[in-house]
Amino acid sequence: MPPKLIRITTIPLSLEKLLEEQLTFMNNYFEVTAVAAEKERLEQYGRNNGVGTFHLEMTREITPGKDLKALFKLYQYLRKNKPEIVHTHTPKAGIVGMMAAKLAGVPVRLHTVAGMPLMETSGTKRKILEQVERLTYNLATKVYPNSEGLKKVILKHNFTKPDRLLVLGEGSSNGIDTAYFNPADFSTEQKRETRRSLNIPSDDLVFIFVGRLVKDKGINELVQAFNRLVSEIENISLLLVGPFEQELDPITDKNFEAIKTHPKIFTTGYQVDVRPYFAIAHVLVFPSYREGFPNVVMQAGAMGLPSVVTDINGCNEIIREEENGLIIPVKDEEALLFALKKLATDAELRKKLAANSRSLITQKYERKIFWDLLLEEYRLQMKEAGLEIRWRVDRGTKGDIDGADL
Repeated sequence: MPPKLIRITTIPLSLEKLLEEQLTFMNNYFEVTAVAAEKERLEQYGRNNGVGTFHLEMTREITPGKDLKALFKLYQYLRKNKPEIVHTHTPKAGIVGMMAAKLAGVPVRLHTVAGMPLMETSGTKRKILEQVERLTYNLATKVYPNSEGLKKVILKHNFTKPDRLLVLGEGSSNGIDTAYFNPADFSTEQKRETRRSLNIPSDDLVFIFVGRLVKDKGINELVQAFNRLVSEIENISLLLVGPFEQELDPITDKNFEAIKTHPKIFTTGYQVDVRPYFAIAHVLVFPSYREGFPNVVMQAGAMGLPSVVTDINGCNEIIREEENGLIIPVKDEEALLFALKKLATDAELRKKLAANSRSLITQKYERKIFWDLLLEEYRLQMKEAGLEIRWRVDRGTKGDIDGADL
């Protein structure tokens, strides 16, 4: 029998986007089960990716009663199925998953850190989240910050010991499929049609944001800066690709209304495939307050776009100042306005940054390389735990690493 690998996220969206295709690859070597909330969507993910699923109702908020129920249900599942590895992502899945795995005697307990919501909180809530983070890391046998900056934050706050931390490769939780995110796949006519469908003027320079339209992503500053810039420069548009989450992390009513009514701000809602929108854009704007290692910035770079990003973990590792983008301070509307204006008016700079963008991503963040690094890490962790390694015999479309060579 192949070893059992349990991967846990709070909601299936993280499996779909943050870990896209990764579990399918790992299923060539392990018996993989995906665990998350939202039963129907999770089961659809399992069918689409050829992996097992186990529904576990979790929330993204502090809900002790529901969390204890989830913990007990997961503990029972792990005791019954006896996996060799449990690997968690996202804060809630981390604490529930690591605690259940420890109680159930799972030998290899891994947790990936892809961002810290606690960085934007204060008071009692901040103290609770810090303790949760610290407990999660100490229950794990290994912790993987997905950027060097995030590793420094963890060490600064004394959340765990240095020898428990490892950044895989150049960072990221999944790398990027640069063959899939390729601007050459979109013809001039396709791009014209996408613009027409959104009513974006054909000669406008398009700034694009991809992600949740929430306060923590810097949407308030972005809308306000763009609104000021468009009063000076007419032939620009702002394209927002992603869902609102007004119930969890709302933007201001004023900016919410501006997004809905401004003639030069366009929205698409949540999109499974964001490539057509990158293809019609000129610059990614990503003024987030906190990140781990943002996929969106890698995707935009692979699609040949320069980026304006904030000086935070991950973003300031992917983007190099005036080489493939511009880096600005967090929550600084004036700096954001200056950067947008600079790229809107300096075509030569924009062209230079765009020319470097794709090559920097393909050199450092190719997805298959990251998968192989993670597979090797699984092997090492199993070996340290004294486990016998027998990869799945039928490996289907296996990757570059041959199980026999590990």
